[in-house]
Amino acid sequence: MTSQVDQSEAVDGSDGGEGRAGSAPPSARQGRPVKPVRRLDRVIIRFAGDSGDGMQLTGDRFTSETASFGNDLSTLPNFPAEIRAPAGTLPGVSSFQLHFADHDILTPGDAPNVLVAMNPAALKANLPDVPHGAELIVNTDEFTKRALAKVGYAADPLADGSLDAFRLHRVPLTTLTLEALKESGLARKDAERAKNMFALGLLSWMYHRPTHGTEAFLRQKFAKKPDIAEANILAFRAGWNFGETTEDFAVSYEISPARLPAGTYRNISGNLALSYGLIAAAERSGLPLFLGSYPITPASDILHELSRHKNFGVRTFQAEDEIAGIGAALGAAFGGALGVTTTSGPGVALKSETIGLAVSLELPLLVVDIQRGGPSTGLPTKTEQADLLQAMFGRNGEAPVPIVAPATPAECFTAAVEAARIALAYRTPVLLLSDGYLANGSEPWRIPDVDELPDLAVDFATGPNHELEDGSQVFWPYKRDPRTLARPWAVPGTPGLEHRIGGIEKQDGTGNISYDPANHDFMVRIRQAKIDGIEVPPLEVDDPAGRARVLVLGWGSTYGPITAAVRRVRADGGHVAQAHLRHLNPFPANLGAVLKAYDRVIVPEMNLGQLALLLRAKYLVDAQSYNQVRGLPFKAAQLADVLHAAIGTLETEDQR
Repeated sequence: MTSQVDQSEAVDGSDGGEGRAGSAPPSARQGRPVKPVRRLDRVIIRFAGDSGDGMQLTGDRFTSETASFGNDLSTLPNFPAEIRAPAGTLPGVSSFQLHFADHDILTPGDAPNVLVAMNPAALKANLPDVPHGAELIVNTDEFTKRALAKVGYAADPLADGSLDAFRLHRVPLTTLTLEALKESGLARKDAERAKNMFALGLLSWMYHRPTHGTEAFLRQKFAKKPDIAEANILAFRAGWNFGETTEDFAVSYEISPARLPAGTYRNISGNLALSYGLIAAAERSGLPLFLGSYPITPASDILHELSRHKNFGVRTFQAEDEIAGIGAALGAAFGGALGVTTTSGPGVALKSETIGLAVSLELPLLVVDIQRGGPSTGLPTKTEQADLLQAMFGRNGEAPVPIVAPATPAECFTAAVEAARIALAYRTPVLLLSDGYLANGSEPWRIPDVDELPDLAVDFATGPNHELEDGSQVFWPYKRDPRTLARPWAVPGTPGLEHRIGGIEKQDGTGNISYDPANHDFMVRIRQAKIDGIEVPPLEVDDPAGRARVLVLGWGSTYGPITAAVRRVRADGGHVAQAHLRHLNPFPANLGAVLKAYDRVIVPEMNLGQLALLLRAKYLVDAQSYNQVRGLPFKAAQLADVLHAAIGTLETEDQR
């Protein structure tokens, strides 16, 4: 869904207190008093229920309408690890959190202002995150003795006073949905499934979300089952009307559109942005895109998305295993395509030998790792940043590989293009480290003009490149470009460019098999020099006052929580500098100087300190780790406390 934002016109969302002009169902307002509207600058909503309750679909639809309205937003889908856990149990709870605002935001929020709980399990699993005073919308129909006992409630929390600190709304969602659909002709079980649309309608009324997009979506999604489509639309409208008429909801809320830079925007997830970035890179390079992949959570969506774009010359191959996937991608690269393979941490382990082969062959190859919790199978649906050292060193021998890491879901697009630039220019495999938080999270993305994208055109070898002592002209597959140290890329079948490549060490220049110790030493060093010489932008430091003594340095998806924490510290009068790495191998040339310019360097990571380890080893600085491996992103408040403590420690030391 796209929307135009033109900053030449001031838009504040004001509509005389109505807040929903043109967005309400036709029956919603006729002859009814208008409830008071309260303006907010932001809100955090979490939908929670069984994995079969449609919470992800509900959140996606609310997000799409929020994006079309023009709010800035950030989302956090949270899936159960089990494909279908027993209904009504804590392991089966699925949730979707959305933070949207009238200003620039960076995270899905630390704690929800509104929790929609479809059953006791959803309430119990999520209530610890909800601050006192927040709104609870609870489906009372599911609070039966059996359901309460299943999750360990000794008494009904809706009746024992334990929720008195919250603004509790008891809503019989199932009963109201069945009443709305009693004339639909659907069986009771099918009708009950629409209760998530009732909840979506209610929340859409509460926060003045447009409705026509959701109705159009439902008609398209259930085009082959029009009775199901109309039932969901009826439930959606019933939820909207319930909010309008019930006395339990005394006010509705309005969050004006955000002031974003001018352009055409759409809501986008990290995996979708990455897919589009790969297609854009192929188009800008003039190469066909080949994806060799094996399905694995949370990377599978890239395979699904790219398979839809054959019109761009994209070929996707779902291999029988991880090794076959990368082998096919490397073969495609040998044949002159932009070869890509996608996976998560367990798959990188299986692909490691072929990545080493790609280092030896010196062919462009993109290896996309959507990180998840480990080790082994680990936490398939939870996020983590624990593959950095694997990406750096997870191969036999000296096999250096460039590493690129996006910071936001939208930035996955530019990271894919940047990874392709490096791979094609320097003839090397490149690891792109995203993670589950970025992959499934979403935010507004300004669609770039084609002219903004770099030219990635490739010059293939077309003829001999070396003259022998006898004057004859030959092709040497390992004769290097003096600037990039990249070897020539010769498409098989080009007359006169026959050559041998493989996994056994090559002689410099000729590419002949070599066991010579001096040659091996040279080839190891020149492959490392090639990676060290990759041109990457200098590290930018945000230190507006120039008075900070503490630097917080992050990489990957920690960008949002870190930046939100830095804003909090500065709002409290503290001075802190921030920098964020997008290139992890090689590091930006000025990184060492940046680190030494501050008295204290804090490195938050969703691992046990992998980047901090690299910084300590390379730059001999006392980088201090702040770590968590809970399968969830950091909260801004906890990072702000860490930064306040670091600043306070320095001030205390100065007073001694």
